[in-house]
This record gives sequence, structure tokens and C-alpha cells, in this order.
Amino acid sequence: MSAAEQDEPSVGVVVLTQGTRPDELTTGIQSVQAQQGVICDIVVVGNGWQPTGLPEGVRGLGLAENVGIPAGRNRGASSVTGTYIFFLDDDATLPSTTFLRDAIAVFAANPDIGLIQPRLEDAADGRAPRRWIPRIRKGERTHSSNIFSCLEAVIVMPRGVFDECGGWGNEYFYAHEGIELAWRVWDTGRRAWYAGDLVANHPYVHPTRHDDYYRLNARNRVWLARRNLPLILRPIYVLSWTGITLLRWWRRPAVLLTWFGGWWEGWTTSPGPRSTMSWRTVVRMARAGRPPVI
Repeated sequence: MSAAEQDEPSVGVVVLTQGTRPDELTTGIQSVQAQQGVICDIVVVGNGWQPTGLPEGVRGLGLAENVGIPAGRNRGASSVTGTYIFFLDDDATLPSTTFLRDAIAVFAANPDIGLIQPRLEDAADGRAPRRWIPRIRKGERTHSSNIFSCLEAVIVMPRGVFDECGGWGNEYFYAHEGIELAWRVWDTGRRAWYAGDLVANHPYVHPTRHDDYYRLNARNRVWLARRNLPLILRPIYVLSWTGITLLRWWRRPAVLLTWFGGWWEGWTTSPGPRSTMSWRTVVRMARAGRPPVI
């Protein structure tokens, strides 16, 4: 290894896949291997699948069953090394060969940032749903800002911050684990950041494509409150989102029936380990623009 390579930051890269998108997976891996100015340790986690046919230098980690998105990412995180950790979905790609180096430069210039979500766009036509901008006042998608949730498809973090946060919430399986991770970054005294000037590509898709979307959306919303919020804020957070859901779906009673089934499940089943955020964090988040009750 040359002296220049020794000075390059190291990144542990976790690519999660069920093996159903082999072409997209290959393209995504190649976009990571093309990164300049960093050293990448790449693992492909097969959720219920043993990855095969991977490019040279990329390891596969096969899981016997689909353990869910956050648990699959955590398994990958435990098998990579690096000063930074990078999570990439198997249908996402990096259009710039300096994406990781540019993200790391943001951390270097702003030590209080503990998580970066880039701007996501469809590679084919540049489309991007507004929900990919994780803030209430969406504004221009090129505008960078603090955030209090993140779209998990493309995420960069210092490895130490990820470990301090306790990783992804295994219990969620799917939905809202990105809110929890962002909240826990804030609870470390750092900020989660939307980098509107960093671009990653992801197909334009809708979350309701997942079979259990409405049930898990509701269950995990309740679990999120029970796992992270001070006791007095838990019902306020859940009730605010219950009101929003009623406004959104009142014309679709079948959706509401499924959603409230998940809502009840969230209150009556164990959410797993809890890590209640401090009131200091609540105040910091409120001052930064979004108290954790909406």
C-alpha cells in the first residue's frame, strides 16, 4: 500500500439484497468500486439468499432467512471495517466517483454532523418524490438542512457514531428505522444532515409496494415512540400521527382497518430494547425546527 493510500479514509460498505435485482446490484457495486480517494471494504448481505457472482474483492454474507431490512444491515455492519460506514440498497447507485470522499469532507468540516442522507434522484429521468426530502417544509431538493428522519437507501455515517447509536433497530423489520437512527444521532449530541448537493440515484418507487406497508407503518410508529421518547411525549407523538393518517386515508376504510390493526399491535407487543432520549435532546430538536412529537 502506498503512502497516499494509507492516508485515504476507510469505509465499510454494506449492500443489502434479496437477490432479485442482479443487474442493479452489479451496477451499484461497481459504482462503489469506482470511488476515488477512499478505501472500501464491501460486503453484500443476502437476506434469505447466498450472494454469488460478486465482483472481485467483494464479500458475500448469506443469511438463511429474510431477517428484515434493519437486521440485515446490522449483520453487514458487524462484518465490515472502516472509519466510516456506508449503507447502499441494491437498486441504488453513485453517479459521482467522489461521492464518498465528498461526504467525508462534510464530516471533516462539521464534526457535529453524525449522519448524511444525500439527495436521491431517479437515474433515468431525475424524478424524485417529495417524500425523499426528509423534512416538513420540503423546499428545493438541492437545499441542505438538518433532518430528523432519513431515507435509508443511501446513508453515510462515522462508524463510531453508528455504534454509539446502537445500529439499526432490528425489531422494525421494515419502516421507520430511519427515523429512529436519526433521533439517536441527535441524542448523541450531533445532527443528522440532508446534503442537497450530494446526489445518489434510486428508482422512483412507492413504499406501498411492500405487502405489509400499512400494518408495519402503524406498528412501528407506536414502537418508535415507546422505544425512544420520554413517557409523556409517547401518546402525543402517536396521536399526532393518528390524526394525520385519518386525514390521509379517511376515504379508504380498508387501509384504515389495516393501519389500526398495526396501531393496536404496536401498543400490545414488545417493541424491543428502549433507549429514551434525553430532554436536552428534545429541546435541541425543537430549537432546530422539529420537536419529536410531529
